[in-house]
Parts: sequence; C-alpha cells; structure tokens
Amino acid sequence: MVKKLLVSLVFLFLGVQANAQNTFSISGIVRDQKDGLPGAGVYLSGYKIATVADNDGKFRINNLKPGNYDLLVQMVGYLPFSKNVIISDKSVQVNLVLKENAVQLDEVVIRADPNRAKYVAQFIEMFIGKTPNSAQTKIKNPNVLIVDYDPTKSLLTVKTNEFLIIENKALGYRIRYMLDYFEFNSRTRTIYYSGHPTFEELKNGANKRKKYIANREIAYYGSSQHFFKSLFQGTTKEEGFIIGKIVKIPNPNRYPDYQINQNLTQLKTLREKTGIRKVAGKIDTGLVAFWTKQLEMPKFIDKFSRAEVIADTLVHYLNKNLRYLSYTDALCVQYTKEHESLAYSNSGYWIFRPLDIPDYEISVVNLMQPGVRFYENGGIYDSKSLLYEGFWAYEKVADMVPMDYVPLKK
Repeated sequence: MVKKLLVSLVFLFLGVQANAQNTFSISGIVRDQKDGLPGAGVYLSGYKIATVADNDGKFRINNLKPGNYDLLVQMVGYLPFSKNVIISDKSVQVNLVLKENAVQLDEVVIRADPNRAKYVAQFIEMFIGKTPNSAQTKIKNPNVLIVDYDPTKSLLTVKTNEFLIIENKALGYRIRYMLDYFEFNSRTRTIYYSGHPTFEELKNGANKRKKYIANREIAYYGSSQHFFKSLFQGTTKEEGFIIGKIVKIPNPNRYPDYQINQNLTQLKTLREKTGIRKVAGKIDTGLVAFWTKQLEMPKFIDKFSRAEVIADTLVHYLNKNLRYLSYTDALCVQYTKEHESLAYSNSGYWIFRPLDIPDYEISVVNLMQPGVRFYENGGIYDSKSLLYEGFWAYEKVADMVPMDYVPLKK
C-alpha cells in the first residue's frame, strides 16, 4: 500500500537528442527595440553551454547536434528571455528581442508583507529540497521572489522577473534559474514548478573537485533523469531499475455509498424532527461522526503490485529523437543499486511498501495526461505531464545535474 504524503512535479529540460554525426550552430543577435545589446549572456537551458554577445549583440553557439533547445538570455536592465529552437538538418539563426525590466530601471516602493518570510521559507524548502545537499544550496537573491498566497484556494504561488542565482556547494554548481512558475496547494499537498536552469562550475581545488564528483554521481544515479535516459536506451534493468505498478482497489474500510448516504439521511431527518439541542439523547452524535468520516474516506486505495512491468510494453517509438510513454494506473520504480537513507525515511516523502520488499529507493510516477514524450538524455518534453511521489519528489533542485552530465562508469 502507498501512502501519499507529498507529490512533486519537476519539469525537466529540453535538450540535444540525436545520433547524427553532423553538428550545427545557433547564431543570431540579441537586441532591444533599437540596437544590439553587447555583453548579453546567452545560455542553453539544462546545460553548461553559454556564450556572450559581441559589441554588436551577435552570438554563436557551435557543435550542436540536431535536437530541441531552449535559449536563455540575461542582460542587466532587461527581463529574462527564453526562446525554443529546433535544429533538424541545418544551423539556425534567431533574432532575440529583450524588453526592459521596469522594476530594475525604476525605483519601486513595495508594501511590506508580514508573511513574506514564511512564504519564502516554504518555497525554498519545496524548491531546493530537504536532502543533505540542500543544506549546502542557497538562493543568493531571494529578494527577487514575488510571492502570493490565496487563502480561499490554499495556494502559494511564486514567480520572479529575474534569474534566480543558486549556489550549490555540495555538487559544485552555480545555477541561473529562470522560474516559469511555482505553486503549492496546502490542501492537496501538491507541488508544481517549472523552469530553465543553466549550470556553471564552481571554482575550487582538487579536493573539493573530488567531493563534487562523488556527490554528483550519487545525485545522478537513481534519479528520474537516469531512469528516463535508460528507458530511452532500453537498459532499465541493466541500470538497476525495476518497474512495477501501483494499482487502485476499492477501500475495504469504507462502506458503499448507498449505505453511507442512507444513514446520513436518516440521521439528518431525525435531527430536523426533534432538534438535536432539545432532544440530544435521541441522536447518537457518535453515529453522525462515524458516517461523516465514512463519507470523507477515499473510495479507492493504492496497492503495491508485485508483477514486474516490461519496459518495452510502456515505450513507443516516435522518431529518432523522441519516445512516447503511456500506461494505466501509476508506475512504481525501484532503484536496486541504492537503499533509502535515514534522511529520506524521516523526510515525509517515504513510500509505504510490504514488509518483505527491500528498502530500495522507490518512486511513484503518476501520468497526468494520456502520455508523455521524452528525450535520450532523460529530458521530459510535455509540461505538467508527470507527478512524482516518493524518492523523486524528495529530490529537487539541490540534487539536479546538467542534462549533458556524463556519469562515471560503474
């Protein structure tokens, strides 16, 4: 049985996907409404690839394979900019027009929110994560966060008009993150967030470098990125993944709807005839509470299925760059080369399992659309397509590596 404590959707990043030997380039000009913008930073989302526009605002990124890219642009005084670019069989030229950031250019007086610190702290915990690596990961400019809480919907939303600057001293990365959106529903305990990160190496000595490499290996292996990469290549079993299902069965502790409604109707009728305050002894308030609780109980519960699912039955070929994943119920993915840590077990994301199932890292993958497309490097194409529980909900930005990360051979 699976207990749903907290779920999280992290949108992965579009990236290079092809086996073609030829490489191409993305070039163009970064400009505003008048002229080119020299010194603008141009990045590829999810990668460590970046360049700077020249004195005329022109740029070029070379040695790119055919695939789907998100270009990110950063320039002081202008809003962050992103553009999707697809390379098929030739190089691509683009014209990137930035808009001025009125918040940066003008002095703005912002009314103080007494709850801002609490909301920012909630965001950081749910965005950066609660893993050991998160203790060494900091957002350097939290002042750019724009937070809003709607009490009628129990919904916390966060956005920003600037890149978040994140320093991860556990993995050795400095991340620029363009946050598309973040929302947390405290009623359903559901988190959605999406964005575009770019990575650069922190400069440190040889000893720190060894620590970074070791931590990156741990972060990559068993991650959703690792899983989808192996799923594309058809090597999930060799890589240590066991795929199963979480199936929904009728809740054995819940009475049928007709019986619940019948009893609640009778009790309501009795209350209206007698008046519960006048003849309290004639109405069993315990019964009212019991049948009300029955009504609130879920009709179905999740059951851990022991039947192993063959990956080939889930994945469909779209083209050389994309695969399509579709299934019913929810996938239960066990990574057999790592066991749960004490930190994870105490985090609140833990997935309940039968006692005879080993304590491997377990993640549950809920499909929110009929299917999801994914790339060779583990990137997910469709936004809001997957909802994670368990270990993949536990790991967030503090455990993220670039999409072009190449792990050591094990």
